[in-house]
Amino acid sequence: MKYRINKRTGDRISEIGMGSAYLYEAEMDEAIRTLRAAYEGGINYFDLAAGHGKAFPIWGNALSDVRKEVLYQIHFGADYSKGDYGWSLDLDTVKRSVEWMLKQLRTDYIDYGFIHCQDEASDWATYQKHGIYDHILKLKESGVVRHIGLSSHTPSVIERILDEVPVDMLMFSVNPAYDWGHGEYANGGVDERTAVYRRCEKDGIGISVMKPFSGGQLLDASRSPFGRALTPYQCIRYALDKPGVLTVLPGAQSMDEVKQLLAYYEQPEEALDYSAIGEFTPVEAKGKCVYCNHCCPCPAGLDIGLINKYYDLTLSGDGMAAEHYRKLDKKASDCIACGHCDRRCPFHVLQSARMREIASYFGV
Repeated sequence: MKYRINKRTGDRISEIGMGSAYLYEAEMDEAIRTLRAAYEGGINYFDLAAGHGKAFPIWGNALSDVRKEVLYQIHFGADYSKGDYGWSLDLDTVKRSVEWMLKQLRTDYIDYGFIHCQDEASDWATYQKHGIYDHILKLKESGVVRHIGLSSHTPSVIERILDEVPVDMLMFSVNPAYDWGHGEYANGGVDERTAVYRRCEKDGIGISVMKPFSGGQLLDASRSPFGRALTPYQCIRYALDKPGVLTVLPGAQSMDEVKQLLAYYEQPEEALDYSAIGEFTPVEAKGKCVYCNHCCPCPAGLDIGLINKYYDLTLSGDGMAAEHYRKLDKKASDCIACGHCDRRCPFHVLQSARMREIASYFGV
């Protein structure tokens, strides 16, 4: 397992986390073994926007003895009073639901208390009006909530809330289908979604990734908008390549599925290469580096994807990115203009010209 640091909180978070949508469908003993296998494999970050209330006793049974070693996202607005997942903007309902979740989880604190499911501007207005956000703040003051999170599928709503609230973690739907306008939650254009990634990186807001497989759509050639199936490993790498992303949260219902997820780190680089989607690049995405590094190895030794990422982040106002660029052993000015990257880029980026642009900008 590899880990990334949340710059705002200092938390060390596993790159592969775990969602909870369908774990409750497994038998209790198997579900508990599944969570223990995840924990023992290094997964320490868990999302609790479960598909059914049955999920919470599973976590309580499986991980209460190692509670201090794991991190939970708990959602203020998820309601399990009827068993199945429900969404509520009623303050009393939210309070009861959170209290119930804590009891079932056998814990008295929440690592990341989430402003839940804000997909419309009206959702945020109602959330505040009903006092739910104020309730989160009170729990934060008392130490019950340690950090504040936000879940949303909509870039414009995300930007508005980030302008108003000191969010430490964003839960966002990240996959190539959504980024390119395909799927139920493909909200926002290419540039709008990219702006969210870059803002989070610049401001130190971590991103935890929901729906990395687009609800399984990307794993099925008959349903994939790219006309071919991607593997779970390609989808995970795609998400982890995005600025700001700390952890990807696929679900698992068995020990075997956990082992399959953890096998991500055993894959050769060619098995993680998602550049095939470049054949379907939409017009508005052509010529924009997605940091996939399919252009590598560079004959001059440049990490072209990282150089592009630091440049893009610097242009978005991230001062630290400029410092990171200057510390690279090989910079854009070391480009020998051989054209190898231009020929290999599946997203039609003229990288050799891009290197000249970047070298001119940084002066090195």
